[in-house]
Amino acid sequence: MSAPRVIAALCGFMALSFADAAPVQVGSKNFTESIVLAEIVRAQAQRDGVSVDHRQALGGTRILWRALEEGSIDLYPEYTGTLTRELVPGIDPNADLATIRRALEPKGIGVSESLGFEDGYALGMREDVAARDSIATISDLRRRPDLRFGLSSEFVDREDGWPGLKRAYALPQTVRGMDHDLAYRALADDAVDVVDLYTTDAQIPYRHLRVLQDDRHYFPGYQAVLVYRLQALRDTPALKATIDALAGRIDVDAMRAMNAEVTLTRRSERAVAAAFLGLAQPSATDGGRFQRIMQRTLEHLVLVGVSLSLAILVALPLGVFAARRRRLGQLVIAATGILQTVPSLAMFVFMIPLFGIGAAPAVAALFFYSLLPIVRNTHAGLVGIAPELRESAAALGLPPHVRLRRIELPLATRSILAGIKTAAVINVGTATLGALIGAGGYGQPIITGIRLDDLGLILEGAVPAAVLALLVQGVFEAAERWLTPRGLRLAARE
Repeated sequence: MSAPRVIAALCGFMALSFADAAPVQVGSKNFTESIVLAEIVRAQAQRDGVSVDHRQALGGTRILWRALEEGSIDLYPEYTGTLTRELVPGIDPNADLATIRRALEPKGIGVSESLGFEDGYALGMREDVAARDSIATISDLRRRPDLRFGLSSEFVDREDGWPGLKRAYALPQTVRGMDHDLAYRALADDAVDVVDLYTTDAQIPYRHLRVLQDDRHYFPGYQAVLVYRLQALRDTPALKATIDALAGRIDVDAMRAMNAEVTLTRRSERAVAAAFLGLAQPSATDGGRFQRIMQRTLEHLVLVGVSLSLAILVALPLGVFAARRRRLGQLVIAATGILQTVPSLAMFVFMIPLFGIGAAPAVAALFFYSLLPIVRNTHAGLVGIAPELRESAAALGLPPHVRLRRIELPLATRSILAGIKTAAVINVGTATLGALIGAGGYGQPIITGIRLDDLGLILEGAVPAAVLALLVQGVFEAAERWLTPRGLRLAARE
């Protein structure tokens, strides 16, 4: 065999080995049941000899679906009603699994058999309030236009959510969107009267809620399934055995009990999944709260540090250009200003098709958010230099690049550092949203704490984030005093 053929064969073998070794990426939405199901998939896959990474609590339906289409994840738990009403337009809302599969196959996506239970949408009220007002069905809500609705933000905008429900029942109420788990607390505190439910929620019996009858049969069926990339099955054939092994395995009572173990008894999703499959309980590997905080701190510093460093490298030259070319400079400042107006979460989601799931899209989004303060302050610092100083430097015969490096930039240092400091502090806060797309950082315990109604976990992310913001501000203020020429420091004190 010739040398080129040998090399080609070796490269092919190495590529195949790498593909086989690459872990399957399993995602989950940001609610307890989805995380538990993803942990069950992970544990079953490991039992079947498949290496799996669980990208936990990546956000809502659209984020997970886009990540699946883009190949950032290979599999995640979904529901048939969500597929037919929200993700695969043009098919019957009550289509069977065979029809759904045919519709998704051209997209390279497969659907498993039902996992064995249904978790549908419903509306619910506190039992005492519903009994007082004689409300048993969704149609009964029309009699009480004064009722306060607190619906999860995703439900407010979904086609199978509030817009269609309001039309189907001619409901007169206005609604406010909020986090699904916070809505339960608002209901208990009498801040809202009606919330949307997942019918397997452990909170329903725990908080003594009445599930209102869908008397017009608006909601479709929501059989729990796994959606996956067909390419993932071709790359990892053993994954099919995992998917098939879970078909029909979980009934509604088992799922409700697992949700209760996580949300009410604070047992970890991984431990609950292992117990369901009859596996040995996982050993604690997080090392306690201190080690978790250290890990999240490192992740957060990477997000902030990399994005800010890239922004400085790009924004400083843009700021100099804006100061030297006044008309074009206004366009540069306007463009960076437009980036700043994009809502934070939207910017993170926009980056997913380009960079996938994880730290990369978060860094990209934070980079764009950092540009405006640095560009604007660099521009302001340079154009604010007294004309006589510029004229003196020119009269000495200094070339433009020397004037910029030795005269103008030192004089503009305070303004430039103020812009970098502003960008850094903004990044520390905004980076917490990176947890919604699998980037980690301080946002991870905050999101988990909100989901589990655990103030300690929320503070575990919020307090270090606030401390880090103060530290960053202090570091840049010290750097400003150190880098500002002594003469300018003296002038500032006078």
